[in-house]
Amino acid sequence: MQISDSSSRILAGLLEARTGQQLTMSRRWRLETALSQLMRERAITSIDELITILVMGREPSLSTRVVEALLNNETYFFRDRQPFDLLQASALPELAKRRDSAKTLRIWSAGCSAGQEAYSLAMLFADDPLKWAGWTIDIIGTDVSESVVERARSGTYTQFEVQRGLGIQQMIRWFDETPNGWRASETLRKPVRFQVHNLLEVPPHPGRFDLILCRNVLLYLNDSTRRKAFDRLSSALAPDGWLMLGAGETVIGQATALETDRDMRGLYRLKNEAAKAA
Repeated sequence: MQISDSSSRILAGLLEARTGQQLTMSRRWRLETALSQLMRERAITSIDELITILVMGREPSLSTRVVEALLNNETYFFRDRQPFDLLQASALPELAKRRDSAKTLRIWSAGCSAGQEAYSLAMLFADDPLKWAGWTIDIIGTDVSESVVERARSGTYTQFEVQRGLGIQQMIRWFDETPNGWRASETLRKPVRFQVHNLLEVPPHPGRFDLILCRNVLLYLNDSTRRKAFDRLSSALAPDGWLMLGAGETVIGQATALETDRDMRGLYRLKNEAAKAA
């Protein structure tokens, strides 16, 4: 299917206006694949025909469907296992010491997609119930896509999705087989909540988090938008909290309030002056 430059530009502009994400030239090859199912449902025969309908503005819901189709929602349980090993072995035990008096932890999974990251975090706590007995663990997962947030809330996945990142014992222990798929157990769902949220907006309640995971989201933002996103993330971080990014992301040269934590490699913290002002 031939996609004209003008159609590509319109789609890229729509995506950036709604989400802040860029549809770079290297990602435009995905357009046909990403939109094919939606076009089949609507009996639309070409991208240009789709653009014509969008430009006419008679179907606002269609533009939302297009944006959601263009988002990269790739994720799986315990994605890139090493970051979760870091949390389990070092960061969470340290946070347990720092928050022992209040026995409350607040964690934000930003760009959570269908919820696998948030439920992976819940598993870290559920796997050690004695250590976290009496604690209030609040994990919020957010994403700009309404459809994936709805899926995350259901906590239901196909067997293929569950087995991506989980061993058979974990699958059987933490998921219940239902007619609709494998559903996260009540133990996992209890500490987790989800909401639709744009990373460029005011951070979700309560606004100060002990740990924020924002992995493989900032890659798709241009420099100025990325700096704004870092400002939002910084404002949502507790003075002694941590931010975790994806392997290909960094705060260096992009976030004025954040720096690498030399004692906790792989995590970022507020600089001293920013922490004092928080």
